[in-house]
Amino acid sequence: MAGIGSSTYWEDLRKQARQLENELDLKLVSFSKLCTSYSSSRDGRRGDTSDTTPLLNNSTQDRMFDTMSVEIEQLLAKLTAVNDKMAEYTNAPGAAALNAALMHTLQRHRDILQDYTHEFHKTKGNFLAIREREDLLGSVRKDIETYKSGSGVNNRRTELFLKEHEHLRNSDRLMDDTISIAMATKENITFQRGMLKSIQSKVNTLANRFPAINNLIQRINLRKRRDSLILGAVIGVCTILLLLYAFH
Repeated sequence: MAGIGSSTYWEDLRKQARQLENELDLKLVSFSKLCTSYSSSRDGRRGDTSDTTPLLNNSTQDRMFDTMSVEIEQLLAKLTAVNDKMAEYTNAPGAAALNAALMHTLQRHRDILQDYTHEFHKTKGNFLAIREREDLLGSVRKDIETYKSGSGVNNRRTELFLKEHEHLRNSDRLMDDTISIAMATKENITFQRGMLKSIQSKVNTLANRFPAINNLIQRINLRKRRDSLILGAVIGVCTILLLLYAFH
């Protein structure tokens, strides 16, 4: 094998890195297709709630997922090791003259490794989230079907439970709508109150600024008070007369 300071050693490392990157690219494409087809197949079987539906953890797609995950992790580990060897080569004394070009090449391979690692973990996380969700939904559907397949009393109870659940949901929606209307009304009243205060403040400012207008407003207020007193007195006298006439 060529020594760590030779250009042949560097080219061998670059060749290994490119080969591993190509393999990883193909594996990640297949891995992504597997996860997509897994989700689609689960959606297609969602309506099938019979006991003959195979368990998710024992499906062929799960085994393929586990196998491909291990293979991709091994390729990532190999590519990481090659990148580490390339980093060691750039620090060798004989590579100092070409260090800038070597570092550029090394950084490019590191970026590719980082992108592949991120893509793998993202796809794997999505797959596991879908599988966990489908496991939960499958368990719930199986429990519901088992409960429904019981006696007529159980079926009746199930129907009543579902109706009550729907009624509660409708009540929640109605309550939310009522609260929204009340909040909107409160905001509108607050806004109108602010406008009235602003108008009153402007009127008071105008009255203070023009004494004639202020005197006119005071006269209007006095006349209103006088009219109110006269009207109250008339109503009181009429009421007394009606009472005297009624008890006469």
